[in-house]
Amino acid sequence: MSIPPKPTLTRREAVNSILLTLGGAAIGACASSPIAAADAGGQTPGPVDATPEGDAAADDASHDAAAPKDTGPGGWASGGTKSMKGNYGDPFLTPATVCVLARRATAGPCTEEADRFRKDISEGFTGLPMRLALRVVDEACNPLVGANVKVWQTHVGGGYSGDTPNNASCLKKESDAAVHCFRGVQTTDANGRVDFDSCFPGWYPGRAIHVHYTVSTGNSAYTSQLVFNQALVDEIFASHPEYKGFGMPDTPNATDAFVGGPALATFVLDTSQMGDGALLASKQLVVRPA
Repeated sequence: MSIPPKPTLTRREAVNSILLTLGGAAIGACASSPIAAADAGGQTPGPVDATPEGDAAADDASHDAAAPKDTGPGGWASGGTKSMKGNYGDPFLTPATVCVLARRATAGPCTEEADRFRKDISEGFTGLPMRLALRVVDEACNPLVGANVKVWQTHVGGGYSGDTPNNASCLKKESDAAVHCFRGVQTTDANGRVDFDSCFPGWYPGRAIHVHYTVSTGNSAYTSQLVFNQALVDEIFASHPEYKGFGMPDTPNATDAFVGGPALATFVLDTSQMGDGALLASKQLVVRPA
């Protein structure tokens, strides 16, 4: 269930509301300093007041403490997770009644072996703040408790971080190997839910904007990807001050080699704009445990 829209709907909000209604329960990157720093070489500046790796203290309580509201065109916030106030409600209030197994998609070459258990995965890099809320259930719609959910995505400049199997392709610059932003793991609670505080991802040639995930239960691992509504992607890269300098992504969802086609809707996140200008992106993930 999506978060109720504001009393006066923008065109984007109206479109998202319709998509959320149609999406049902079936299933199935980001931040650097402001865009003015982007250059032809794809360089991305470093984090601002980076949170120590593995620090789980960056939760709702810290976000509630007089966080600034820095919004631009469309009402979207800037500045990364420090701009989040955290009171976003529950997008999963309605129990699932139909649960169709999520489609798999490749993990790609930009994985990282280490598991970094934390809620805030930004490491202080900035961008449009995003709460990524995921609920993991089985095909009988029962929540999977104690499953590990690992996510990874690009920063606003379209590059990954960390020690990957193919740093030459995955990293925008060599120094990105020393940070591990936009990577994290959480364990599902009694409702099968995990939350990550992140930023809207950036893009790189040949791919739609996406977030990777792996759900590990017992001896099995289920890997796939999530994408965003195309109208939302277009809006953010056309007007958001931290994204528009990179230009429009060259690959829309519909023509993406990994998620495009008849099954596209199963990969799309439900999204809503929160009162502080952050993005709430949510999805129910249906997996088959070992």
